[in-house]
Formats: sequence, C-alpha cells, structure tokens
Amino acid sequence: IMEIELLGMNFTCAFRSLSEGQIPHKECILPLVSKLLGYCIVAASTTVKVPQILKILKHRSVRGLSMVGFELEVIGYTIALAYCLHKGLPFSAYGELAFLLIQAIILVAIIYYYSQPVKMTTWARALLYCAVAPTVLAGQIDPMLFEALYASQHAIFFFARVPQIWENFKNKSTGELSFITCFMNFGGSMVRVFTSIQEKAPSSVVLGSVIGILTNGTILSQIVLYQKPQAKKDKKTE
Repeated sequence: IMEIELLGMNFTCAFRSLSEGQIPHKECILPLVSKLLGYCIVAASTTVKVPQILKILKHRSVRGLSMVGFELEVIGYTIALAYCLHKGLPFSAYGELAFLLIQAIILVAIIYYYSQPVKMTTWARALLYCAVAPTVLAGQIDPMLFEALYASQHAIFFFARVPQIWENFKNKSTGELSFITCFMNFGGSMVRVFTSIQEKAPSSVVLGSVIGILTNGTILSQIVLYQKPQAKKDKKTE
C-alpha cells in the first residue's frame, strides 16, 4: 500500500491492517485519532465563543460577567499561542488558540461597549496589551523570559476564571454566561489532554488543559445550579 498522508495524518498503517482483515494496533490508531480530534477541536474553536457573543448582543447586557476575567483570558491565549508557535508544535495541537484569541478580543471589545463609561485604567490595560502582544507573538523576547511567561499563563487562566466563579457564587446567578460556550470550553479541555499527550507536548501544556477542565467544569456546574431556579422564577412571573 502506498503512503497515504493528509494534513500530517498518516493513514497507511490503519489501511494496511484493515486490508489484511486485522484491527489496527493502538500504536497505529491512537496517533491518528489524536490528530483527528485535534483538528475537530480546531474546527469547533472557530465558533466556541460565538454563543456568548450573541447572548450579550441579544440582551444588550454584560450582567454578571467579570471584565477582568475576560481580559486575562486574552492575555493567556496570547502567551499560549506564542509559546506553541515558538516550540514548533503541529497546528492540530494548538490551532484552536488562534481562533479563541480572536473571539476573546471581540468579546472584550463588546464588554467594554456595554460597560460604559469605561475607566481610564481599563483603556490603559488595553493599550499596554496592544503594545506588547505583537512582540510576544513574534517570539522576540528572551527564551528564559518566554518560559517564565508560559509558566505564568497557567496562573493567568486560573485567575481569569476565579473572578467569574466568585461573581457567580456571590450573585447566586451566572448572568449572561452562555452554557454552550462553557460546555465547549470544558469538552475541549478534556479532549486536549489526550491529544497533548499523544503529540508529546510539554507537560506544561498538559497541565494547562487540566486546569481548564477544573475551572471550566466549576463554571459549568454553576450554570446548571444557578440557572434552573432562575428559569422557574421566570415561568412564575409570566
């Protein structure tokens, strides 16, 4: 059988086993499944934050959303994307970060718009990001600093979720948070643990996905816990 390769996925081993009437060995099928799942995550990531964006636009409200949390997400995605580019990982292992970053920036811009008046300190943070982000994405910083930045992005993602988790707990409500977006974030983190291990990504990359499972899972459980009573109240008032 001739070599069959597409988008970095080698189907030769699997097709050879199937043509011989055998079930492909796990050493043959796991890397292929990992690549396929990786590209599925990348494809899904193109719309993962769209439900959240549409929900805000529909209600013209950012009630219950933590601005700082969403700003930290942008910083975290920027560092993670820059690191994966710098390390030369295959696109299937990190491609979703590019789409998530674009959507996260759009989301922050919408939150700013519906949070008028925006404080000067908020504009200062935005301008600082615009000044520093291109340098980080281009990898034009000291390698040791780059490693330190990537190590810190786990803390950044963790603390990006904590304000939102606290906001939800304090209000006993998840406001305008989108269940679909949070569910996709949670599911993506779970799948990414498997694909990162298969792609032999650095352990720090795997750790980031594990943190994503814990924090996104917490927010998802809050949506389930707090939105059900609210839905009942809404029905009673109709």
